[in-house]
Amino acid sequence: MQAKSKLVAEKIHLVEFRLLKGHIDSPFEFNYEDIREHSFDVELEIGFNLADKMLKAEIRFKISTCSNDENATEASGDFILAYIFHIENMEELVHENDKGLTIDIGLGNAIASISYSTSRGILLTRFQGTALRNFILPVMNPNHLLKKND
Repeated sequence: MQAKSKLVAEKIHLVEFRLLKGHIDSPFEFNYEDIREHSFDVELEIGFNLADKMLKAEIRFKISTCSNDENATEASGDFILAYIFHIENMEELVHENDKGLTIDIGLGNAIASISYSTSRGILLTRFQGTALRNFILPVMNPNHLLKKND
């Protein structure tokens, strides 16, 4: 049986956001009506500064159109966003051991959820006026972002 999480949401503070990379290729001649679907890939990397009770979540997105016209130059976006958090009770949620760090599953889930959902809004605004204007990050289980790091 898994131990109960010691996560207290009110002890998580988003203190800074940085757009580390933001690049969109949106060809002028691109026909929006030819978009069949969008493909995307997302990666999350989390780093810790235990002494200062700080956590950095860096989330990367690669998005592209998939058009009906096989000769079309596809539109694409490549973004890296960083979120800096202060965790008041970090010592209760992250422990060092001989294998590295043990992280409370509730903390990992909360950081993945906050980072991904906040990114959805940021990308929505960045995509306006481009060939990616109709792309919205789908809702997903934040634990899938964490499993990619295992």
